[in-house]
Amino acid sequence: MLLRTLLITSLLGWAKCQESQSMTPEEKTVIRDQIIEMFDHAYGNYMKYAYPADELMPLSCRGRVRGQEPNRGDIDDSLGKFSLTLIDTLDTLVVLNKLDEFEDAVRKAVTDVRLDNDVVVSVFETNIRVLGGLLGGHVMADLLRQRGERMLWYRDELLHMAKELGHRLLPAFNTTSGLPYPKVNLRYGVLNPLSRTGTESDTCTACAGTMILEFAALSRMSGDSVFEDHARKALDVLWQRRQRGSDLVGTVINIHNEEWVRRESGVGAGIDSYYEYLMKAYILLGDNVFLDRFNIHYSAIMKYISQPPLLLNVHMHNPTVSVRSWMDSLLAFFPGLQVLRGDLKPAIETHEMLYQVTKQHKFLPEAFTTEFRVHWGQHLLRPEFAESTYYLYKATGDPYYLRVGQSIVEKLNAYARVPCGFAAVQDVRTGTHEDRMDSFFLAEMFKYLYLLFTDKSELPIDIDDFIFTTEAHLLPVSLSTALPPCQSNNTETVPVSKEEDLFTHFCPSMETLFPNNPSYAKTIRDSYKYLTGVGRAFHPLPVREIELPLHDNGMEPVEFLKSMGISLTPLNEVFAGQIGSRKEHTAVYRVKLVAEVSHTIEEEEVLPHVVQLISPPFLGRTVLTAGPAKFGMDLTKQEHGVKGSLVRASPFTACEAIDSAVALKGHIALALRGDCMFAVKARWLQEAGAIGVIFIDHREGSNSEDTPLFQMVGDGDSTEDITMPLVFLFSQEGAVLTAALEEHHNVDVLLLPKERQLGHDKTEKHLGMNIKLRLTEEGELEDGSARGPTLEFVLEKQEVFLQEEEEEELRGQQPQQRQFCSKVAEKDRTEPCSADSSETANFNSRPHANP
Repeated sequence: MLLRTLLITSLLGWAKCQESQSMTPEEKTVIRDQIIEMFDHAYGNYMKYAYPADELMPLSCRGRVRGQEPNRGDIDDSLGKFSLTLIDTLDTLVVLNKLDEFEDAVRKAVTDVRLDNDVVVSVFETNIRVLGGLLGGHVMADLLRQRGERMLWYRDELLHMAKELGHRLLPAFNTTSGLPYPKVNLRYGVLNPLSRTGTESDTCTACAGTMILEFAALSRMSGDSVFEDHARKALDVLWQRRQRGSDLVGTVINIHNEEWVRRESGVGAGIDSYYEYLMKAYILLGDNVFLDRFNIHYSAIMKYISQPPLLLNVHMHNPTVSVRSWMDSLLAFFPGLQVLRGDLKPAIETHEMLYQVTKQHKFLPEAFTTEFRVHWGQHLLRPEFAESTYYLYKATGDPYYLRVGQSIVEKLNAYARVPCGFAAVQDVRTGTHEDRMDSFFLAEMFKYLYLLFTDKSELPIDIDDFIFTTEAHLLPVSLSTALPPCQSNNTETVPVSKEEDLFTHFCPSMETLFPNNPSYAKTIRDSYKYLTGVGRAFHPLPVREIELPLHDNGMEPVEFLKSMGISLTPLNEVFAGQIGSRKEHTAVYRVKLVAEVSHTIEEEEVLPHVVQLISPPFLGRTVLTAGPAKFGMDLTKQEHGVKGSLVRASPFTACEAIDSAVALKGHIALALRGDCMFAVKARWLQEAGAIGVIFIDHREGSNSEDTPLFQMVGDGDSTEDITMPLVFLFSQEGAVLTAALEEHHNVDVLLLPKERQLGHDKTEKHLGMNIKLRLTEEGELEDGSARGPTLEFVLEKQEVFLQEEEEEELRGQQPQQRQFCSKVAEKDRTEPCSADSSETANFNSRPHANP
């Protein structure tokens, strides 16, 4: 027993030391050696089983050759039959002091690699991985050659290859706007009939805005200004097309008319490296224009997107409301960029949040919710979290970040290592692997991890003389002075931001950021230490229940409250595991950010609408009850309603840019409820050209008979821009509509108020009243104990239907057991139905949405 106590005490002490104690040089050496061994395992298996293929398939122990493996769609656009992993790894070999392997790899690249293959590749990926890899390799080879010890045979072959590749990418810029096509054929360009590309009209912001480092470096090293000219022009267009009110950019833009296709704005996928390259272009090229633009964008990001520790996407034209409740893993680079900017506090906060997510799920999922649950479970061995960890350690010197790096190393070995390399994780929840090891794993992950545990004096190069590209390739910061820009390189100037701070034009320093305060970072981290609940037992605080005037228990009211800063958690989750301690709560919420809620209970009349199928074979006979919206076109003011053909939206949830815009234009869209608010969906669909929208409930089994109709609400801001009609169908009615569309393909419908449906005779409007029924106790009426006025119903001799629901139903609770009986007493009076009647039928309560 004493031994067990001592062991537990030692383990607790060790765990505490993991954060509080510095890491000894011996420990750092052990971890660094471990990183080298891991790199050897990955790179060695690529060279053994895959080279000259582009990538290693670590589960199959063979190379991935495009055209010989099942097509993976856009993912394969990174592969150009140019030994991608070899080129992407060149400067990593130098950083890890593997100079013999580097020289051998350069010889192989010069001898074996062809850049004129008849293959369509991504302009963005080829630029950052291959062009960047060739330039980084050339810089390292030239440096070693100048030292006179190695690479004496080298005659700038990698630079010549880089120039050739640059010219093969240039046809992508042959657009009226100057924004590049997203794809190019290495042999035939874009517009050649043999190119098999050139039909694309859109590109992502990062795709167009992540060219300047590689293209400017190529221009200055080769003396040909054409590359830098095109990269600057593309950046000019993106800057000009920013939303002037918010200074934000969207995610996808049309390369011909410069119009935004996706107006969602954030710092993750689709935009990330655009912001990164503005800051780094200033560092590499010394051009103040890039810094001024970055600072203006950065102020907007911190105003609208940053909600420490979260970074949430917003609409570029309406940036006060978040458009989704999840984040993607690519935003993990942003704390590192904030370090370069000198904004340490939010960098530490967001990084700590990301670290807590990795503790909970082993790796960063490809996407995770604001509650830190898995949204997309895939993990592709992405390096962005390691990158930010390296930058924060460099900025703070805090050994805590060494421990974070150690955890990355350990988890890679424990959960991603396989006999032939390291395999991506298909789902972090199950730990299953995927047969891929992307080239960026070798180009970036091992570089950042090795640098994290290696002192500058132990490196073969002075790392501070270089800037990292987004693929972690090394370009010399001396380019701005040693090789000035050509005269034709002009970039549109911008007004200087009025909101300047200490680091607007100067690099940060530890002395300025936290003088004589080595625990600066820890004091910030401590607020987020148990953000996800990992690491300590969760003890809920006493709960004050507040009834919220929600229309129903679906997602939209919850998201609406979140947009106002009120975070809600289901009470049945709060009390999970406390069996018997509390009653089951459904559709009742605990308010995390408490707000004073006051309201007057009013009965709101909901005017039923209908969706009437009018095309053959239905001819108006199929009529589905629908709920209206509080925004959009008022169908009560349209004499004949709105008629149109149905088209299913793609994606069906309509929470992002619509893929089926061409087919949707001029038709009524069919979309699924959930994932975002009705107003967000409506804007995407209206932008795609829809003339109306029918939303279908995502809760299986819901129907208009059992569920009260409600009016769809907006997103808290003005919805005057939404001008088309919107109606809502519950799940069972929606199933009728989708089945009709699948069977007949062309289905015309009419949207209008129920009282105006075709074939519906106008009759006298009946008055209605709400009557609350209560089953009496036996003998209650006889002894005069009834409370308040009573009504006695005299019924004809026929079946009697009684329905009893507890009052919880009125508060959004699940319906209770419903009772049916048909028992007629003598003298035509009904007798009370007992609960154990043989005619009793049990009905399952309807499903409710998880908030």
